[in-house]
Amino acid sequence: MIQLPRVSPAIVALVPLVLGACAEEQGAYGDASSIVTAVPSDVWDQVQDSVYGALEPTIYTVRDEKTFTVTHVDPRDGATWGDLMRFRQLLVVGPADADWVAPVLAAAREEDRGGGVVQAFDVWARGQTVTAVVTEGDVTSAFLASLDHLHTLYDRQYRELAEARMFVSGRDSALSDTIMNRAGFSLLLPTVYTWDTRDSVYIFRNDNPDPSELIRQVAVTWASPIPQGMEGEDFLAWRQELADQYYNDEQLAVLDNIQGGRFTHDGLDAYQIQAVWRSPPGAWPAGGPFMLRAVACPAQDRMYLLDAWLYAPGKEKYQYMIQLENVLDSFVCGR
Repeated sequence: MIQLPRVSPAIVALVPLVLGACAEEQGAYGDASSIVTAVPSDVWDQVQDSVYGALEPTIYTVRDEKTFTVTHVDPRDGATWGDLMRFRQLLVVGPADADWVAPVLAAAREEDRGGGVVQAFDVWARGQTVTAVVTEGDVTSAFLASLDHLHTLYDRQYRELAEARMFVSGRDSALSDTIMNRAGFSLLLPTVYTWDTRDSVYIFRNDNPDPSELIRQVAVTWASPIPQGMEGEDFLAWRQELADQYYNDEQLAVLDNIQGGRFTHDGLDAYQIQAVWRSPPGAWPAGGPFMLRAVACPAQDRMYLLDAWLYAPGKEKYQYMIQLENVLDSFVCGR
């Protein structure tokens, strides 16, 4: 572990007074998935490929989509750095006494330090998160050594943010209790979701602010007794039957770049498929990703099918897929 060097008491005392006032005056701009990286250009030239590889991994939604976008700035370039230092998500790299690192150390809490990486909030703007890689000796080596930790940190915090955004309307625990009592399973959903049931199919939908702009939907149904020997194509055929009979939106599964396999959900045998749906020929052109899960619940002798899908034309889809995954993860069947 890199030991963080001590910062001059004079710097610690002065920086919060000067920069705290600035942070109070102006809010941060940019998105949480955009990371402005402040490091001298001579270092950046040596590490940029590794940084892009570690901090810009892709996830397939309807195409390869970056989970984060990295932009470089040389903090010694006063004009450019002055414009970007109020970005919402900053990554600064350098020794403790560097002008672009010392303010972060001065603002950070002890619990936000670890492994040579320090985080502070509202350093140069309100609503800002600044992550500092504090280096001793060779900056390039220290930066490269921190990349795995940075990826884990950013991914965890982005997932937490996506969950917080999802539940800004509140958690509908009353609905969770209602469907457990009525149907023997539960999901934890935001209160903005509407729901309907027909036969043994439950549909939960959020099409705010407008269904032409954004739809998040989760359907749950089951078969009993538990069917034996079902594989991925069987679950996809079951999903198609569900969509044909109960969805307002016509859908066909697109099997290019399909991902799936068996896993364990809350101690139960389960199968997951992630792929893309599209509207059939002749219908209004639409499409998006879906996440399908089959979960065997022996206590009820049921095989549950859970289908979560997204329609978000023109939008980055990663955060919405995290939210739908969160809903599926909350699934509980009666024991």
